[in-house]
Amino acid sequence: QVQLVESGGGLVQAGGSLRLSCAASGSIFSHNVMGWYRQAPGKQRELVAAISSRGSTDYGDSVKGRFTISRDNAKNTVFLQMNSLKPEDTAVYLCNHVGVQAGVPPSRSWGQGTQVTVSS
Repeated sequence: QVQLVESGGGLVQAGGSLRLSCAASGSIFSHNVMGWYRQAPGKQRELVAAISSRGSTDYGDSVKGRFTISRDNAKNTVFLQMNSLKPEDTAVYLCNHVGVQAGVPPSRSWGQGTQVTVSS
């Protein structure tokens, strides 16, 4: 199993920035995708950003141009730099890890989540 621990959430004014970190430990696959999802009350969980072990990225439409995902493979850590934050970005942000290995079903792990609150 992979254990994920998020940090960096908090309260920020609209237009401000936050940087989230997610540290992974355990049975980490060499081929994997790590990313961030978010869930606000009454809304579906949605993809924020994801990055593969090769560095390819994917972003949700609502955060493109404002958020940047990156990772440090040596430290098994993924980051989410959030700029120009809006009140609608308020949510619990969860780190995700998907491991890929030939002949084995993909494994998915989740962090406990970190709260991001953007005030107007």
